[in-house]
Amino acid sequence: MMTRNELITRLESPLGELSDDRELFAEAAAVRDRTIGRRVYLRGLIELSNRCRKNCLYCGIRSGMDGVGRYELTDEQVFAAVQRAWRAGYGSVVLQAGERVDEAFVGRVERLVRRIKRLSDGALGITLSLGEQAPQTYRRWFEAGAHRYLLRIEASSPELYRRIHPADHSYRERLHSLRVLREVGYQVGTGVMIGLPFQRVEDLADDLLFFKESDIDMCGMGPYIEAPGTPLAACSSLWTRAERLQLALRMIALLRLLMPDINIAATTALHALHPRGRELGVEAGANVLMPNLTPEEGRGEYRLYDDKPMEDTDLRGFDAVLENVWGDSPHFAARLRSSSSGSSADGSEK
Repeated sequence: MMTRNELITRLESPLGELSDDRELFAEAAAVRDRTIGRRVYLRGLIELSNRCRKNCLYCGIRSGMDGVGRYELTDEQVFAAVQRAWRAGYGSVVLQAGERVDEAFVGRVERLVRRIKRLSDGALGITLSLGEQAPQTYRRWFEAGAHRYLLRIEASSPELYRRIHPADHSYRERLHSLRVLREVGYQVGTGVMIGLPFQRVEDLADDLLFFKESDIDMCGMGPYIEAPGTPLAACSSLWTRAERLQLALRMIALLRLLMPDINIAATTALHALHPRGRELGVEAGANVLMPNLTPEEGRGEYRLYDDKPMEDTDLRGFDAVLENVWGDSPHFAARLRSSSSGSSADGSEK
């Protein structure tokens, strides 16, 4: 395992041409190929709603953001997208939305998950990315059929987390939610933004170690891109957008070396900064793509940041998995085996 100082040294190498990192990217891709194969797993992304109760300082759909056309997909729109994914051979879909905790929303997600499972006779995998919820909500959705959950920490440094969120947000609560997700039985994913104002290379190295120490099953991280009109957009970053892209690719590669058998997404934010951003993510060691299946009338309003790509993912050139497989990471299976032979999630002996 690389030390913190070794990670810092790799991350703080001069930024310039992506080709300067070709050896790092090739090493990471080779590790991925040996541990989980050369293919890319697909998750059909459905952006259910951009209504959110939170007011994160960086987010383009924050509750206090003016000029956002709020929407919520109908059940018919959701299932049309699900059927599109199923017919195309995707193994999984992702339901993503702004954070809400009201019963109308919680109950609707539960019903949607159950219906998606019925539609595919249980074969279609379901990932949720719906923010912090009560433990009983996580359990309801898991029992309904969801099996993966992405809850990004955004910054593993408590100080940096505080600076990019309003005062009513709790770093401790976010950590607690990640622990509860694991206890419930989800495959747990998290991630960070790379190139935030106030962020340093040391913070990025600590983010990687946080992923390792948290023993995550999947990761979705990408470059920070300003959302015009947000408080954080008025603050400067240490890095240009081009440098953030290169740093994000380095983070993907280094995480692959640290955690060879987890799922790592090539995020849309990479593509926002480079026409081949997703391809570059895969070349650096990522193995998951999330083509956007949100109907156009909603997709244009789910703008978490500036210049978000609106078009469908072009899958030409990718060795994508179109076999109706969930694409679980070997890391999750190994974690289950370790848990069954040792301690249970709450620490009691089995």
